[in-house]
Amino acid sequence: MNIKLSYRQLKSQLKCRLAFMVALLLLGGVAAHAEDEHDHSHHKAAASEAKGYVRTLADYRVPDVKLVDSEGKESLLSAAISSDKPVMLNFIFTTCTAICPIMSATFAQVAQQLGEKEKALQLVSISVDPEHDTPAKLKVYAQKFGVVTQWRFFTGTTGNSILAQQAFDAYRGDKMSHVPLTFMRAANSSQWIRIDGLASAAELIKEFRTLTVK
Repeated sequence: MNIKLSYRQLKSQLKCRLAFMVALLLLGGVAAHAEDEHDHSHHKAAASEAKGYVRTLADYRVPDVKLVDSEGKESLLSAAISSDKPVMLNFIFTTCTAICPIMSATFAQVAQQLGEKEKALQLVSISVDPEHDTPAKLKVYAQKFGVVTQWRFFTGTTGNSILAQQAFDAYRGDKMSHVPLTFMRAANSSQWIRIDGLASAAELIKEFRTLTVK
């Protein structure tokens, strides 16, 4: 059956279609703007994380807690870290398969890349899993990354390990919550550079040289 539309009906339908098309265009513009905003926010986030780590300054006092090194020698941490030498310190555990091998390999590279005048730098790694990490296991772990004379590995009682971590605001409850942190201090100074994140050996050396260049 043929239906003839009146002029008024045809005009009404055209208005509806035109309104629909305008709505589609507006929605498309909003969606494109939202997507563009998302892209910009993503790029900003990516740019903020491009450095790979966050650097802050803090005053930490090395605690008088008794620890044991990989040779089985007992000493107070405050005495083991000589105040007249610069130091770079981190927290690791030997069964870690994620960030610890990276951090330890980075420390080994730091030792290899230091200039002759910088060999006085002490490298210190403290276990966050002392129940498992005996001195013997620390020694085996250390050998995986090469023999570095100025790099000492420490373990001890669980309580003393926690005290050491708390002194550097590094305690996260258990080893599975362990995060990548590196601390460095110039000789005869109480101020530390705190590095949150996985910095490369070159980046750590660059940060270290900001402490030693006078």
